[in-house]
Amino acid sequence: MTYVQEAVNKIVELCNIPSPTGYTYKAIKYLIDEFKNLGFKYYLTNKNNLLVDLGHGDSNAIMFTAHVDTLGAMVRSITNKGTLKITRIGGYPFSHIENENCTIFTRDGKEFTGTIYNIHPSVHVYEDSGTIKRSEENMEIVLDQKVHSKEDVIELGIMPGDFVSFDPRTVVTKTGFIKSRHLDDKASAGILIALAKSIRDFAIEPKRRVYMLFTSYEEVGHGGAANIPEDVTEVIAVDMGAVGSDLESNVYSASICAKDSSGPYDYEIVGKLIKAAKFAEVNYTVDIYPYYSSDVSAALRAGHDIKHGLVGPGIYASHGYERTHIEAIEATLKLLQKYLEID
Repeated sequence: MTYVQEAVNKIVELCNIPSPTGYTYKAIKYLIDEFKNLGFKYYLTNKNNLLVDLGHGDSNAIMFTAHVDTLGAMVRSITNKGTLKITRIGGYPFSHIENENCTIFTRDGKEFTGTIYNIHPSVHVYEDSGTIKRSEENMEIVLDQKVHSKEDVIELGIMPGDFVSFDPRTVVTKTGFIKSRHLDDKASAGILIALAKSIRDFAIEPKRRVYMLFTSYEEVGHGGAANIPEDVTEVIAVDMGAVGSDLESNVYSASICAKDSSGPYDYEIVGKLIKAAKFAEVNYTVDIYPYYSSDVSAALRAGHDIKHGLVGPGIYASHGYERTHIEAIEATLKLLQKYLEID
């Protein structure tokens, strides 16, 4: 199996593990098992980040980050008719989750399925079914349970504060497209697993010590704020490349971010990423993401003295039902492999 196919397989597996921000334990456990099997040292932090030490050099270390937390929701309240009102986890318009199947996770370990609708879902009944504002007040989960009242729902064990995950609907087409919720950022987490395997197999030989940090709170802004080892001088967030009408990025290339809402990325690091892409002979773009922030942005806000960069596969329809192509996965993986080998 090629490292690219390994990355795709891990992406599919990760996308099918529910992990809305704050409920990432299953995804982190999956990563622990992966890196244990690869033979690398790892450390689970207090905030449920996973730090992996891939060895090699003794100083001037580099760290790659990816986040396994995803968009999701939490039960806000239970209505008198037995539906659930929700509050968002992460930033997305409610229209992006309308008519989506979902799973509710209770505090005592139960799971219940349901579907997210607007409160006027039937066009045969409501004149404003298509125009009603998609907002927190006008969206609800209809449970796949025979319930008629708030008391019926409470009896099931569902309560405010329970986590809600959205069905990923992951598909890999024969033409190489990968379609799924949560490619942000499980696409990059899968790429990093494949990168680690290529290091384990001596397919590449990094010139510096390498760490990987898989975070659990990126979607709410503080995933990468802590857990950076003292010998790390450079942190590169491996996250999605946003695709838009006035950007160069596309679903067949690795996207190198020069600036996002947190400001410019390090001039030297952006240049080195471009150099690595050219040496690796892969398709790449250099882009500016206007409404974007990353784990490395959080690290800088926390006061870490590091050089910082951001690269990832181009992802279409970010924070919705996303899509990319295996060519973008390959381009990003090969870029990172070459980056570790150049001075």
